[in-house]
Amino acid sequence: MSEHKLPDAALSSGQPPLPALTVTLIILALAVGSFGIGTGEFAIMGLLPDVAGTFGVSNATAGHVISAYAFGVVVGAPFIAVIGARFRRRDLLLVLMGVFAAGNLASAAAPSFHSFMLFRFLSGLPHGAYFGVAALVAASMVPVNKRTQAVGKVMLGLTVSTLIGTPLAAFFGQILNWQFMFVAVGVTGLLTIGLIATFLPRDKAPKGVNALTELGALKRKQVWLTLGIAATGFCGMFAVFTYISPIVTDVARLNVGMVPVYMAIFGAGMIVGNLFGAKLADLSLMRTIGWSLVLYFGVLVALSLVAHNPVLLGLCCFLIGCSFVVGPALQTRLMDVAGDAQTLAAALNHSAFNIANALGALFGGMAINAGYGYESMGFVGAATAVIGFGVFLVSLALEKAERAASPACPAE
Repeated sequence: MSEHKLPDAALSSGQPPLPALTVTLIILALAVGSFGIGTGEFAIMGLLPDVAGTFGVSNATAGHVISAYAFGVVVGAPFIAVIGARFRRRDLLLVLMGVFAAGNLASAAAPSFHSFMLFRFLSGLPHGAYFGVAALVAASMVPVNKRTQAVGKVMLGLTVSTLIGTPLAAFFGQILNWQFMFVAVGVTGLLTIGLIATFLPRDKAPKGVNALTELGALKRKQVWLTLGIAATGFCGMFAVFTYISPIVTDVARLNVGMVPVYMAIFGAGMIVGNLFGAKLADLSLMRTIGWSLVLYFGVLVALSLVAHNPVLLGLCCFLIGCSFVVGPALQTRLMDVAGDAQTLAAALNHSAFNIANALGALFGGMAINAGYGYESMGFVGAATAVIGFGVFLVSLALEKAERAASPACPAE
């Protein structure tokens, strides 16, 4: 099947050019890749003390590997999206997943902390571009009115990884060693390569797309503001998740075996947020973003106040995970304001969230080194949520001003 040609309609018209079973298998293959990426990104957060012990560094210093991976995503997503816009999507997906698999397998064999950071950076390079290209492939194989559902199924692999893949990887990483987790993620990447090569037919390179077309998105103020909301407003979620292991063991005074449980609770919240986020955004896109930031601020403050209580800590972890409700809303918002640069827009969304990932780990580590304790992660996140809400208000005000200046512009 891998030798068949994917009809041009699959890249433009939105009509289903392939049998339903084939489409399902392709989306499953893409979802396996997103599952592997999600597991590789988040599972390390539950194993930071083990990494710190192996390389003889502090937990705060070990947290820098989270920032290294996130920086790789930030750098790789726009660069690969622009350079690869004219390549066959099947070939691009195979190369991206190959780099991801190699980076994770190399991470497992890293001889020093600095080489480990380098391999984490390299592993992050294909992250955003993979999700962007996978979303376009999924959307191209179904009718226009089902594109969001197809993209959501691909993204479901990412959210399911936080519920199943991440806790399991952390659990076995504690029993065996943290290197096992990266081997497992690397093998998942190789499995994805096999599935994509088997089920996704060869396609033709997109026509009428070039680097200048994609880069045109960067001229739009609303693109930058939307990215700013994600990059600043959601640092707290990553600050808490980065240091979830010491929060559970040192603050809540629980056994290290409970860390995967709290990571699973966090993942369950992400799945709930992802499932309901699209529905809420369909009702009111900007209100969903705004109210999510407000409620998210309150939950982060609460976490710092009640982190010593295991039950309330679990509730806060679930609600912080639910803040992913804004994920579909920001993705839709970004694609709405990006014009023709859909590939770059899809990739930049993941860059923005990984900037939040890097900043969350960085600010969290600074607070810990300053002596504020692991429970301060909620306050750190709440402060950045205020910044994100400010960016949101600027975006909203600018949009209202543009509509007032152009009465013919349709309302959102």
